[in-house]
Amino acid sequence: MQKRLALAYAAGVYAAGVVVLVFVDLPLVSIQAARPQGHPSSSAITETGSGISLPRLLAGSAVALVVLIPVALALGWYVAGRFLRPLRAITSTAKIISAGNLHRRLDLGEPTDELTELGHTLDDLFARLESSFDAQRHFVANASHELRTPLAGLRTLLEVALADPGADADALRSACQEALALGGHQERLVQALLTLATSERGVTRWDTVDLAHVVEGVLASRRDLAREAGIDLAEHLAPAVTAGDPRLLESLVANLIDNAIRHNHADGHVKVTTQTSGAQVALTVANTGPVVPGDQIQRLFHPFQRLAPERHGRRDGYGLGLAIVDAVTQAHRATLTAGARPEGGLSITVRFAACR
Repeated sequence: MQKRLALAYAAGVYAAGVVVLVFVDLPLVSIQAARPQGHPSSSAITETGSGISLPRLLAGSAVALVVLIPVALALGWYVAGRFLRPLRAITSTAKIISAGNLHRRLDLGEPTDELTELGHTLDDLFARLESSFDAQRHFVANASHELRTPLAGLRTLLEVALADPGADADALRSACQEALALGGHQERLVQALLTLATSERGVTRWDTVDLAHVVEGVLASRRDLAREAGIDLAEHLAPAVTAGDPRLLESLVANLIDNAIRHNHADGHVKVTTQTSGAQVALTVANTGPVVPGDQIQRLFHPFQRLAPERHGRRDGYGLGLAIVDAVTQAHRATLTAGARPEGGLSITVRFAACR
């Protein structure tokens, strides 16, 4: 590429030299030199003579054009090299960077031009890729840990039951019931992981959905659970019609409400609101519960993140609910805002584009 650029620059320099010579030679040819004639003591009598010799002028111009060829080539090679230096740095560094050393950066610095802007853009891309790879590694590690715990418990349970020579039918039935419970735990975890993966894949269908109807259905299936936990469910549902995947939107609503019920306290409450405001519809879920530090809110929307390892002496969540909410929100190009309530709990609002 440097050769092609050098030839292009050299051709430009050479063409400029030819143009300069043409514009200089033409006036010189027409210049008429005046020389004195007659007796020296007489008054100045002039006679128009010939100007610069045309052969000499052409010969000088030819020599200048010949000398200009290597000068133009050298200048073109130098300029092309200076122009391609950042591109060479980008290429060499990009070859070195891989999934194992995404921390490398181009760092082209100044001066700012189109190539250095390209370098800054690639640096930003490498930073996003590094963050994505780190998040993927953490996700795999956390998912492996979450799946390994019930599997290890299931294995231990079965080994103990089989190793007991005096185990009767009741003991074996109890072991089977515990094994089923552990299997159900694994099934729910795998389902949550599949929901998260589906949400991150994006929306494949766009149907008209009224969030108020979705919330009504989810609340109807959660009232017994909330009653057992001593939590009051309240709703203020106005029509809120948007477009999206009904299954993913139902998952978003269900995870918001489940999170609000799970991370609450006795005699607490959960309030769900839907409304339409201009070109947007909003879904808000507010709940009581423990005080959430403001600097911990964003972390809760990452997979396998909990405010505390255990709440209320139990661990019945997987740390995936709010991560699923965030993934569904991004898939629908919606906006999510979350705030900690001063008296405890969270208030989470998701805003979608209204469908008219």
